[in-house]
Amino acid sequence: MSIRVLLADDQSLLRTGFRMILQAQPDLDVVGEAVDGADAVRQAARLDPDVVLMDVRMPGTDGIEATAQITAAGAARVLVLTTFDLDEYAFAALRAGASGFLLKDVPPDVLAGAIRAVAAGDAVVSPRVTRQLLDRFSADLPGPDGVPGPANGGALASLTDREREVFGEVAKGYTNGEIAARLHLSEATVKTHLTRVLAKLALRDRVQIVIFAYEHDLVGE
Repeated sequence: MSIRVLLADDQSLLRTGFRMILQAQPDLDVVGEAVDGADAVRQAARLDPDVVLMDVRMPGTDGIEATAQITAAGAARVLVLTTFDLDEYAFAALRAGASGFLLKDVPPDVLAGAIRAVAAGDAVVSPRVTRQLLDRFSADLPGPDGVPGPANGGALASLTDREREVFGEVAKGYTNGEIAARLHLSEATVKTHLTRVLAKLALRDRVQIVIFAYEHDLVGE
């Protein structure tokens, strides 16, 4: 079956480029184009896409608010596109319910693979953007006091040493393959540890690990 994709970007040239890239994939079908966040919300409700490819900075209703509305309605999963200049919006979009974020200059094959992963219920986090976020905002992140989160310090303490290592590597944006190489483990073992981390912290996916690490000031651990 084809994956139905809705493009949301206020720049027509970018929408055209993304459409050409995605329509070249036999399993991806661009079902619509939205010119701003409000339009994306309307079209997501009308067209029933599997994935919305969402720009974050748009006039009127921006991509963050649109993401929150679309995910709250269960209308689609959202994959956010960002740039180095607008990194701060990527984290806000994750908190709004996005399933991941990528850079706008991502290679076509990576973009297509990310859309497939998100449509399948997985999460996609660009390591380059994650590390940019860490570098820029780690000193200003709040601690756990007064910050609502899906888990608490007690749950974090339940992780084994190896699980904490995997947690830390995911929070820094590394892929499973990169974590396997860095920790001298097989990729299957990394996946097993990641599954246990998600279960113990009551988190949905690796995107929520990034959010959890930010909100609990754990990015430097």
